[in-house]
Amino acid sequence: MLRIALVQLPAGAGAMTPVGEAAALGADVVLFPEMWSTGYSMADLALAERLDGPFVASAREAAAHHRVAVVATLLEQVDAGVRNTAVLIDRAGEVRLVYAKVHTCAFDLERVLEPGDDFPVALLETAAGPVSVGVMICYDREFPESARELMLGGAEVILVPNACDLPIERIGQLRSRAYENMVAIAMANYAGPPYDGGSIAFDGMVCEPDGTFRDQTIIECGSSPGIAIAAIDLDALSAYREREMWGDKWRRPTAYHRLSGR
Repeated sequence: MLRIALVQLPAGAGAMTPVGEAAALGADVVLFPEMWSTGYSMADLALAERLDGPFVASAREAAAHHRVAVVATLLEQVDAGVRNTAVLIDRAGEVRLVYAKVHTCAFDLERVLEPGDDFPVALLETAAGPVSVGVMICYDREFPESARELMLGGAEVILVPNACDLPIERIGQLRSRAYENMVAIAMANYAGPPYDGGSIAFDGMVCEPDGTFRDQTIIECGSSPGIAIAAIDLDALSAYREREMWGDKWRRPTAYHRLSGR
């Protein structure tokens, strides 16, 4: 079982204290909400840090000390400006993946951000075994192409740092992304207004071997602050992906002319 800690706490100052708390709960991966380094604030762009700065260094130290993988999220300084970035760090404290939010909310506060241009996937070694992991951030959820790119890249689990309110329609988008791609999805959101928690995880398995449909929800948090554990059965997910018909099984990409640009 891959145990993912959903850090649902109020926006703070980027402290790594929750890593130790999550490790004590048996977590293999600790997932922070979006832009944890500033509490999802772009009011002071001088707070942006490079990947070799103190925020990522503290996340790497915490990961190595507690022997747990960490998805650290930050306002990142790059040569072209600032980005909304997630860094996947393994339990040895090594960076395995850097993802900059592709679908920035350019209509709102995120107009100051430089968007990313890729959806990387990394093989993460955990105590539960190796697992291929990708990341999408908040508004990326609105675009089916985000999760589809990650699935086509080999992702088995998609981790979603979030910072917005979560009406049922947005939760439905995550549920659909898991269903149609046969991937597990775990999302961590801030507690307290205006976000109000609602962190959630789906295992991506919508039917039993006999074809009976099932609820793929693993855990759904309320609004209270805390750290919740979502446990994903990697062996069952692997068998399901071999057995069932979604994901990349019966796609017809040669017919998707508008998507492929051909």
